[in-house]
Parts: sequence; C-alpha cells; structure tokens
Amino acid sequence: MVDKVKKIWLDGKFVDWDQANVHVLTHTLHYGLGAFEGIRCYAQDDGRGAVFRLREHVERLFKSAHIVTIPMDKWTIDEIVEACLETIRVNDLTECYLRPLVFMGDGAMGLAATENPTRLAIVAWKWGAYLGPEGLEKGIRAKVSSFTRPGINMVMAKGKIVGHYVNSILAKREVMTAGYDEAILLDAQGYVSEASGENIFVVRDGKVATPPFAASILGGITRDTCLTLMREMGIEVEERMISRDELYIADEIFMCGTAAEVTPVREVDDRTVGDGKRGPVSKRVQDRYFQVVRGTEVPHPEWLAHV
Repeated sequence: MVDKVKKIWLDGKFVDWDQANVHVLTHTLHYGLGAFEGIRCYAQDDGRGAVFRLREHVERLFKSAHIVTIPMDKWTIDEIVEACLETIRVNDLTECYLRPLVFMGDGAMGLAATENPTRLAIVAWKWGAYLGPEGLEKGIRAKVSSFTRPGINMVMAKGKIVGHYVNSILAKREVMTAGYDEAILLDAQGYVSEASGENIFVVRDGKVATPPFAASILGGITRDTCLTLMREMGIEVEERMISRDELYIADEIFMCGTAAEVTPVREVDDRTVGDGKRGPVSKRVQDRYFQVVRGTEVPHPEWLAHV
C-alpha cells in the first residue's frame, strides 16, 4: 500500500491526493499509450534531500514520449525538473520515490486519437528497497520466465512505455506465484535480456558482462551509473550478449534499477549462484552506489539535484 502524501502535481497544478482523478475514458487507461519514470530522492549527510540523476530521467521521459508520438509541447524539460523538486518540497519529504507519468487524456476513442490532450502527473511517496532490504544484503531468488521479452522492432525498447510493462507484469506474477522474488526474461533469440524491472550484470572470473544497449533492454539510468562507477573503480566490464546457461555458471549476478537499486542474485532456476550469497564485486558496486546517491562520496556532483 502506498502511503498518501498531501499533494500531487497534475497538469501544472498541485491537487489534493484524493482529488487527483481522471475520467474513465482516459485513452491511456484503455490502450497503454503513455510514458513514465521512476526516480529516487535520497537523504544526504547534511540533512537535505537530493534527487539522483533527475535531469537524465526527465530527458528520458521526453524521449519516451517522442518515441511513441506523444506531443510534449506544453512543458519544457526544465519546467518538469523543477516540478519534480517542488513536488518533494510541497510534501515535506527528504527521501522518496518520484513517478512522473505522461498519459493521453479523454476525448476520442479508437487507437489513433491524435487530438486527445497530453497530460502529466508527478507523484511522490516513500518507498523502501523494491526487492526487500534482506535482498540487498543476502541476494534474491530469480527464475527465467516462460514469457519472452519482445524483439526490438516489436516494441520500442528504449522508451519507458506504459503498455510495455504488461510483459513484465506477467513474468513477475508467474515467478512470484512459484515462490521466487524476480523474473529474468530472455529475448526472442534466447539470450538474456533483463529482469522484469531491472538490468542484469553477470560476474565471472572477475570480469563483468551485461547485455548491450542495442539489445531488447531499457537503457537504464542506474545501469549507466553502475557501468560508469565500475570503470572508475577499475572493474573490467563489457557489454555483450549473454546466454542463459552463463547465469548458471556465474560467480555472481546482480540486478540494478532505480527501484531495486543494486540487488545481488543468490539463485537462478534453483541453481545456486557462486557461494549463494552477495559476492565481493556485487558488494563493491553496491557500496559505491549508495555512497554516491547518498552524497557521502561525490565523484559526480552533477548527478545530485538538491531539493
């Protein structure tokens, strides 16, 4: 259950939580044409909140809308960056999760509905570790889903698109029903794509691999953060295709995403990964990530937007 806050930003105005409603004929509700972001604000050592890589997230929101031909001429990137910060301030938060959502309003029905208005909401709420605090330390159990990640010309994978997530939801529900924490999806050729909401990294013989940006994956901002930090730490990492059985013989696996942060995987398809616990590379990346997002180490001050 999401804990209510006082205000939600909706189409340029703050409205009370319970008044942030839309018509039942809202186009996105029927057809899934929309775009969204997941963004985190972290409490810093000085007591202030700082949003991690806020501008990059908002830029991707606009790019996602562009990919699916949703016009965004009502707002600029700068205006939405400031609206995100103001949503946190209005609700007196220093640590929270932010959800900007672009959606098509009501008007015409049918698939095209090119004249329907573009609408935008920004919601903030308190949200802990997506895969659980115990998962961050001990690792999670994952299973390869029977659902396949669509090919790169079937859906536009580089957009964070509302309707795309039906595929992820089905995979997530499937594996959770079977007793696992997270789903791993393969692409149409049988290579590892990503988890239901995270990118995947595999560690073997001290080297790290992750599927390339051109694969059927979302180009995660946390993925980019981890790649940057690992290279700065001198960890050898490459972007390449990964086969399913490489997961079984990996020394370590970890997933990353804004919600999941950096979460190790201790088991895949009932096969123990490495020693069955968080490995040394995963821990180094995880520790460095939390140092950076919480401002205890600031190698990239441009990544922090203070509230």
